[in-house]
Amino acid sequence: MSTKILSAAVVGLNCELVEVEADSINALPKFIVVGLPDMAVQESRQRVRSAVKNSGFPWPRGQVTVNLAPADLKKAGPAYDLPIALAILIAGKYLHLPSDYSDALFVGELALDGHLRPVSGVLPLAIMARDKEIKKIFVPADNAAEAALIQAIEVYPATSLAEVVLHLTGEIPILPFQNIAAAPDMIGDIPSKFDMAYVQGQEHVKRALEIAASGQHNILMSGPPGSGKTLLARSMPTILPEMTLEESLEVTKIYSVAGLLPPAEPLIKIRPFRSPHHTASGVSLVGGGAWPRPGEISLAHRGVLFLDEFPEFPRLVLDYLRQPLEDGIINISRASGTLQFPAKFVLLASMNPCPCGYYSDPEKNCTCTPMQIANYQKKISGPILDRIDIHIEVPRVDFNKLSAIEPGESSSAVRARVNAARRRQLERFQNMKIISNAEMSSEEVRRVCQTDSATQELLKNAVQQMRLSARGYYRILKLARTIADLANEENIKIEHVAEALQYRPKVE
Repeated sequence: MSTKILSAAVVGLNCELVEVEADSINALPKFIVVGLPDMAVQESRQRVRSAVKNSGFPWPRGQVTVNLAPADLKKAGPAYDLPIALAILIAGKYLHLPSDYSDALFVGELALDGHLRPVSGVLPLAIMARDKEIKKIFVPADNAAEAALIQAIEVYPATSLAEVVLHLTGEIPILPFQNIAAAPDMIGDIPSKFDMAYVQGQEHVKRALEIAASGQHNILMSGPPGSGKTLLARSMPTILPEMTLEESLEVTKIYSVAGLLPPAEPLIKIRPFRSPHHTASGVSLVGGGAWPRPGEISLAHRGVLFLDEFPEFPRLVLDYLRQPLEDGIINISRASGTLQFPAKFVLLASMNPCPCGYYSDPEKNCTCTPMQIANYQKKISGPILDRIDIHIEVPRVDFNKLSAIEPGESSSAVRARVNAARRRQLERFQNMKIISNAEMSSEEVRRVCQTDSATQELLKNAVQQMRLSARGYYRILKLARTIADLANEENIKIEHVAEALQYRPKVE
């Protein structure tokens, strides 16, 4: 007898419907799984056999064949354990699937004793179920809150194979999980370990970080060792604007597929802050692998990617960032197809001006030769530097500011201004597919960033004297638009453009 159970395969950040078919025939005892399974799916044979027997159900005699259709779609991970076990029980006539559950989805990893362990990718599975008008999904209990973020589906939290069987037979029903997505609290806990108030001095750098957080602009900090670059960067999450529900679902979907979603937090409410070491490979940074997974730039989506010791990253690895910084997506191509991951993040980088670190320090002499300094700075390519909106010097802090008793402005005060500026952008772009000034295209910049004749003259002189590229020109206007939003100004004024020009690198 042949039967089938519905499940799903994670493909990038989306899911494809999978039919789990099982058949039992009179032949030598054997358990076969076909349909392009990976090693984790192949190993499900041992897990499923033990789970079925330890749950009190008989194992079919003869040969058991399981097919995961469509056969040309790769299947990865242990999420097929539960549907495979149910399909085998139905094929062996030990269980009858009620007609009202014939279109239900089942996922879950089985322990040897029959209990269900959580799996990754449940949120995109729930989204697919909603889109295909599938009303019921069975997931491990630890994944229920994540699946319940999506409306219009019934989520059944299961703790074991036996519990699912008892539900399907009508003996002990599983109560649907209470959906929590109707009115989620989008105010996340702000990290308290770092605060702008703890940073003494560096007011101009704090201003630059405020602008970067408001408009989602890339920023590069350069200064001698110990000037506070890392502390300032670590304080950045405390001033980031609050996430909208749509942004939160985007980020949660990525972390769900990557298997990094915290068990107690089904919905990510705090913007990501990723800080990979400079020994990170290109694949770990942009994503990929034989079974492509999101990289650091996608894990930083709608948040911050902090690259400390910027020139210490291999130049080839940094150049991988060119296309994501420009387009906000990363396309990973393999022989079997192309996957696309979102990558709209703020690049926050810090560096020393030279190998010894004191080239720009007025109080300590630099020991590097001009050749060493040039080679060190050339580790970062021009195209990458051209994609960074804000270049800021972080000088040594003098003793009077270091010893000051009064703390600086708190992160909560800065964040209030950032939230107000971001709300203005959301209102401006409410009918578009963008949410921040940095995401504007050149056409949108020409429409939104109107300037008067005096400001146009300033821009003309700046383009000629600073030898700005076309990209640099448009990035200046985007940055000026964000500065105007922070000032609660409807139009871009000449002082806003003048401040934006100060953040461009000096022409040598």
